[in-house]
Amino acid sequence: MQEQLGLDFGAPPRKLVRVTPAKLATWADCPRRFRMAYVDRPSPARGGPWAHSAMGAAVHNALKALFDLPPAQRSPDRAVALLTRAWKSDGFRDAEQSWRYRDRAAGWVRDYVEDLDTTIDPIGVERWVSAPTGTIVAEGRVDRIDLRGDELVIVDYKTGKHALSTDDARGSQALALYAVAARRTLRKPCARVELHHLPTGSVAVWEHTEESIGRHVARAEEAADDIVLAESTLAAGADHDEVYPPRTGRQCSWCDFRRHCPEGQEAAPTIDPWALLAP
Repeated sequence: MQEQLGLDFGAPPRKLVRVTPAKLATWADCPRRFRMAYVDRPSPARGGPWAHSAMGAAVHNALKALFDLPPAQRSPDRAVALLTRAWKSDGFRDAEQSWRYRDRAAGWVRDYVEDLDTTIDPIGVERWVSAPTGTIVAEGRVDRIDLRGDELVIVDYKTGKHALSTDDARGSQALALYAVAARRTLRKPCARVELHHLPTGSVAVWEHTEESIGRHVARAEEAADDIVLAESTLAAGADHDEVYPPRTGRQCSWCDFRRHCPEGQEAAPTIDPWALLAP
């Protein structure tokens, strides 16, 4: 009867695929870049540092360090001092440009902390969360997880050029997966996600429903299925350029693996490491 139904009860259960928002975003952006980042071993050499990434990292590190302090010490001045300590000039054109953007970032951090209730005690800062769901294990590191009442709130800091909207919060697969993983890791409900854009001081908010969370999870599971299929196809002997083709566009200008991709070099011009900074 098992043979007639096509069932194999002796087959081992399928291994869950571990995915992070960064991994899923890389797959969606360009399969070739995904291969170089996650499949090739050793991974090809990456390009040099980017100034906007160095600035974002310094802001994140300063805010993490701020919440490591007792509430009474979380002042705007202390936040600026922590930013100065975390600052790196990697990717900037010269020292003058680095100092100018450091002062700009210090202003963002100062304004943010002045408007923040620094007495809050986040339940997680740079907290790793993980949860199995369907065919995947969704995991990642969350900038901040607040406990407001009996519910968790996902907080993600942003330092990019453009202000963010409710649609950005609603459409963020990363925030949705963080909410799913935080529920499981911390055993509390989580529906609210927030994007805190420090350059404008704005907060984009979305309250997820089970349906909206489910749509994000379903898309993540579909992408994970494609990732597994690509890996098994490559292992069966397929050509890696057919399995992981380049997806070219303007993003090729700032791809870390640009030097290894002729198609990307043809698709978009080389830009300076500081070109993605706000004017």
